[in-house]
Amino acid sequence: MAAAILLIEDDPRLAEMVQTYLGGSGFVVTIAATGGEGLARVRAQPFDAILLDLTLPDMDGLDVCRTLRERPAPPILMLTARGEPMDRVIGLEIGADDYLPKPFEPRELLARVRALLRRSAAPAASEVLRFGRLEIDVGAREARLDGEPRPLTSHQFALLVELARRAGRVLSRETLMDLVRNDKLDPFDRSIDVHISRIRAAIEDDPKNPARLITVRGAGYVFAKARD
Repeated sequence: MAAAILLIEDDPRLAEMVQTYLGGSGFVVTIAATGGEGLARVRAQPFDAILLDLTLPDMDGLDVCRTLRERPAPPILMLTARGEPMDRVIGLEIGADDYLPKPFEPRELLARVRALLRRSAAPAASEVLRFGRLEIDVGAREARLDGEPRPLTSHQFALLVELARRAGRVLSRETLMDLVRNDKLDPFDRSIDVHISRIRAAIEDDPKNPARLITVRGAGYVFAKARD
């Protein structure tokens, strides 16, 4: 069955281009021209991924993202023409999985969408990684601390799995991005650090003094082998 994509975008020419290009690659793309229409569409039918413009006529795209993340939602790719990196940081912090600056190449958009769908698809094999009070259920795509599910986006969960599978090894930002996204990392792209911060907020007892996900200055991050 073709993956269903919701595009929340008020530029009709861009929306039509994206719909045509992704449609030619086997996706079914539904267009919503406003944030309100997009939220209504999500309530009315299931989607496999959401492409969200940050500049909408009726409401800020960041508010749309925040509302979507109040309940379980498919992976979200932000589309932004804003030049401020802080907008991207805020978007990632409130639940977006990835972002793509405008203007973009259709082929890159397609690659990002496919990567989102790969990460959100549940693996066929059951795998549970256990580190004391923390359990990472790969099959269920759920991290649990003391038995309680912890909120993570699909991208953040994928990062956590790759780190946990290589517990005790220092992984650079570039390596992590290659593992979960399979594309080249912009040397000025700090989104990985935002995702790490959100993972810590979910799994650490004290995110400001992490015991599980440690920064190795100048080298990257390491998931501690120690069990609590």
